[in-house]
Amino acid sequence: MSHNPGNPMFKGSLVALITPFENGGIDEKSFEKIVNWQIEQGTDGLIPTGTTGESPTLSHPEHKRVVELCVATADKRVPVVAGTGSNSTAEAIELTQHAEQAGADAALVVTPYYNKPTQAGLYSHFKAIADATSLPIIIYNIPPRSVIDMTVETMAKLAEIPNIVGVKDATQDLVRPMKTRIEIGPDFAQLSGEDATIVPYMAQGGHGCISVTCNVAPKPLAEMHDAWAAGDMDTVYSINERLMPLHDALFCEASPGPVKYAASLLGLCKPNTRLPLCEIADESKSKVEGALRHAGLLN
Repeated sequence: MSHNPGNPMFKGSLVALITPFENGGIDEKSFEKIVNWQIEQGTDGLIPTGTTGESPTLSHPEHKRVVELCVATADKRVPVVAGTGSNSTAEAIELTQHAEQAGADAALVVTPYYNKPTQAGLYSHFKAIADATSLPIIIYNIPPRSVIDMTVETMAKLAEIPNIVGVKDATQDLVRPMKTRIEIGPDFAQLSGEDATIVPYMAQGGHGCISVTCNVAPKPLAEMHDAWAAGDMDTVYSINERLMPLHDALFCEASPGPVKYAASLLGLCKPNTRLPLCEIADESKSKVEGALRHAGLLN
């Protein structure tokens, strides 16, 4: 019996885009440059205004501007999945409806952080958002940041709603993708939210990754996902091994501090983050630089 890879709406190498800042505002020129470079390097999809894009400290007008800019720059070359989650259901609906009007292809909606809803609350939150838009919705399940974990049962119930099409899974639980596949089926897009676990995640039924590392290593990651699709495991393992120290280094402090510093070393943008995220420590800087060199991304 051969493995059924399914036909998910999203797969491969997707990037959780950083939001470059300059003089306290958004550095739009650098952002456009980054989007074009990602597409040229083979990235399969763009995710603006997620955690990596510092959505918690973007104002609403800035958040909406970044989504609009991403859609306009991508110009239909690859899908744009806008981060539109909030721990207020009404706010998440407003941001999702804006993303739809802006021309995004889908929305990535995080489980509500801080207020700790029950599974029934999670179901009602996502159902309300799905009912308020025709955009496909990807559930973002990240217990380390939101303090709650959506169960496979709740997700399966939500997957019955036609426009809830997948999950970004940052649980680091490598049994989860197979359980989800068995429960929901092979067409429900399963994207890892955890760079370091991508290969075992795909081996357990996953379809791709929404990646932080992709901000600075788009080409090797695109090649790794292509090699996976072609069944070329030697290439998959060698790229994965080369990038593993980088995956680790980019999370040596709260993301996106390290990845923004890495992007600055590659000349993509300034390393600036917004408080409460601050400049990364010197020790962290040398770790990031060393990992970029090890990966062959900085000579």
